[in-house]
Amino acid sequence: MEDAKHGIDGNFPQPGTDGFKVTDLEIELVQTSAEKPDPNQLVFGTVFTDHMLMIHWTLARGWEKPQIKPLQNLSLHPAVSALNYSVELFEGLKAYRGVDNKIRLFRPMQNMNRMLRSAVRSCLPNFDREELLECIKRLVEIDKEWVPYSKSASLYIRPVFIGTEPSLGVKKPTKAMIYVILSPVGPYFSTGGFSPVSLWADQKYTRAWKGGTGDCKMGGNYGASIYVQQEAKAVGCQQVLWLYGDEHEITEVGTMNLFLYWINEQGEEELATPPLDGVILPGVVRQSILDLARKWNQFRVEERSITMRDLLGALKEDRIKEIFGSGTACVVCPVGDILYKGENLHIPTMENGPKLAKRFLETLTNIQYGRTASDWTYLVV
Repeated sequence: MEDAKHGIDGNFPQPGTDGFKVTDLEIELVQTSAEKPDPNQLVFGTVFTDHMLMIHWTLARGWEKPQIKPLQNLSLHPAVSALNYSVELFEGLKAYRGVDNKIRLFRPMQNMNRMLRSAVRSCLPNFDREELLECIKRLVEIDKEWVPYSKSASLYIRPVFIGTEPSLGVKKPTKAMIYVILSPVGPYFSTGGFSPVSLWADQKYTRAWKGGTGDCKMGGNYGASIYVQQEAKAVGCQQVLWLYGDEHEITEVGTMNLFLYWINEQGEEELATPPLDGVILPGVVRQSILDLARKWNQFRVEERSITMRDLLGALKEDRIKEIFGSGTACVVCPVGDILYKGENLHIPTMENGPKLAKRFLETLTNIQYGRTASDWTYLVV
């Protein structure tokens, strides 16, 4: 199974002798499985499967045996560090039912790498990435009938890592827990399909900053964005185009990475995306798009800073071909308009095909649903 660094330092700390093992997994199954939802009626993240994975850690004893249990509420002390000081992180990946009825994960070790990197930044304990992935595999295998029999739906996998220290001291927690829940999902956006989104770009709000935690998948990064998302909706836009610094550098689109397909300043056909400079989340789909584009070798591929001035100049000179976002939830999402300084900038993504965004979407979903063989997939069952 491929295990690229994915923009993450590969020299991870070793889990030590107190790491949990999938061979120690304790399993308690539900008496009766819940009714499966209609895959055509799914609302993202509102339905959950029968079981969950739970793994507890304490400084005194290390990792306890992993457990798969019926889905249940958590019992937490009101002073836990996750609730009081946001000592927590999460991940997001999917299981797909292929055309051959086999269930696959897409580049899951990339998620494990990013999760461990976020854990280090959160002062949460180290864990064995491969053992956690094997535990997740068992969970998906047990709830395999929840993976939708559909090529437009999937099973969303949400690992969460929280500090459970029952103390109001701002410190490294001595107790923690990983849990994983599963949710059958359809399209992320309510419009469904391959519809372009409109963006609101305003420099008064910043998603992340260098030296911060924008390159980690932490809940605080997302909770703080909800207010800005509401402002975007108030001015008639669907998502936020996050800008950074005095030069109004383009960073991300809502909760997605961003790609610009254009004719650059040197007259070259180029696919560009902001670099992993500490502000950008290293998305799994982002890396996959870069890997595919470099493999195709049909145009220039760059990870570089892009400012609103660059974008305005390119629009004026008719050099923009497509702009699109990427992420696990949506895979690829075209951009149609950007509201910036009171002016609506029309992006010709859909008028041009959208040839490249659509090609990435089809290539990636063909891999995810088993229509194309690839070492990017991890077979569950």
